[in-house]
Amino acid sequence: MQIAVIGTGYVGLVTGVVLASLGNDVICVDNNPEKVEQLSKGIPPIYEPGIEEMLKQTLKDGYLKISASIAEATRRSELIFIAVGTPPAEDGSPDLSAVRAVANEIALNIDKYTVVVNKSTVPVGSGTMVEEILLTAGVPRHLFDVLSNPEFLREGSAIRDTLEPDRIVIGASSETAAKKLMELYEPLKRPMVVTDVNSAELIKYAGNSFLAMKISFINAISQLCERCGANVEAVSHGIGLDARIGKQFLQAGIGWGGSCFPKDVRGLIATSNRYDYDFRLLQEVININSDQAILFVKRLETRLGSFEGKTIALMGLAFKPNTDDIRDAKSLEIIEYVLQRKGNIRAFDPVATDMTRKVFPNITYTDSVYEVAEGADAVIVVTEWSEFRQLDLNRLGASMKSRILFDGRRVYTKEHAERCGFEYQTIGLKS
Repeated sequence: MQIAVIGTGYVGLVTGVVLASLGNDVICVDNNPEKVEQLSKGIPPIYEPGIEEMLKQTLKDGYLKISASIAEATRRSELIFIAVGTPPAEDGSPDLSAVRAVANEIALNIDKYTVVVNKSTVPVGSGTMVEEILLTAGVPRHLFDVLSNPEFLREGSAIRDTLEPDRIVIGASSETAAKKLMELYEPLKRPMVVTDVNSAELIKYAGNSFLAMKISFINAISQLCERCGANVEAVSHGIGLDARIGKQFLQAGIGWGGSCFPKDVRGLIATSNRYDYDFRLLQEVININSDQAILFVKRLETRLGSFEGKTIALMGLAFKPNTDDIRDAKSLEIIEYVLQRKGNIRAFDPVATDMTRKVFPNITYTDSVYEVAEGADAVIVVTEWSEFRQLDLNRLGASMKSRILFDGRRVYTKEHAERCGFEYQTIGLKS
């Protein structure tokens, strides 16, 4: 198929490259000339396992083209995916200005029947909004259909999630348009949910909000465990074996971050407010998540007496492993808290250092995880990178001022850490 993907951020680039790898003729469009130049050379602007290799291969094979022209992309394509950013406004509702701008540009260039697909995470009513923009611009109704096709990508496994999704959601008011997307995704042999546009738009928000709720629930339970002497890992295992609940997203830690959960939970709250429903449950999900990391770092502050003059080492900066994304990362909250209390920060992350340096240029960054612990009064595990699980804790502690390990992701066991001479504290376990 002839496909255009407007926007080469995380969702747009992964979508475009994967569809090109399946043999479609794809043009990815971005309005940033520097980005277009870099992508054309096979250099991706994001860190994602496998994306650079796939980008270079699809460019080499001729299935992928990079452009700055929405006009060119519209005229040559039968399917257009809108995959631009929808950052949250102050009230939590998504900013749809980029979606509107793209829709207006598409409207000026449609010259044949075209299926326009909202791939960006957008609130209920966005499909209608795009449709009205096209109609207002004078595009005849028979020349287009607007669909919703939300993404469910996880950073760090986005390519696999695109090729092997749990389900493909298609929101359409036209059977012809729905069949066009079904034909596109047929090679993947995955379950497809075909529904109306409004329901498809809500599925994305509802799904991510439910997962965020599971994490906040187990984190609330972890606070109870610390007070009553229970072990949250045992509690999580016990309830996760219930087939009605499932074990996924029941790992206690210092909270969720990233680009999806914070934005989508707030987006669903804003949508609910628009329809006069007070979604108090989701507000509490946010509150629990906001408290989790600070409660943990306050435990360390109490243990040390204060952070003033102390050196705290952070293992991990990204909001999760296998990404350099620090949006709403708990590391940023912890760094800010320690610095405000006149403490010093040493930090290491396999890939997210450059991103964090833009926010905190004056803290100390190291090239290795062993180096980060040198002279530290305590170490906090912030991101559960797999390489951290293989560390020699004796070596890590050898250069520390005091062997205090606060494990915010339950990477280690208390028994192992104590055998290596560490005082060990973690989430959901009484100290």
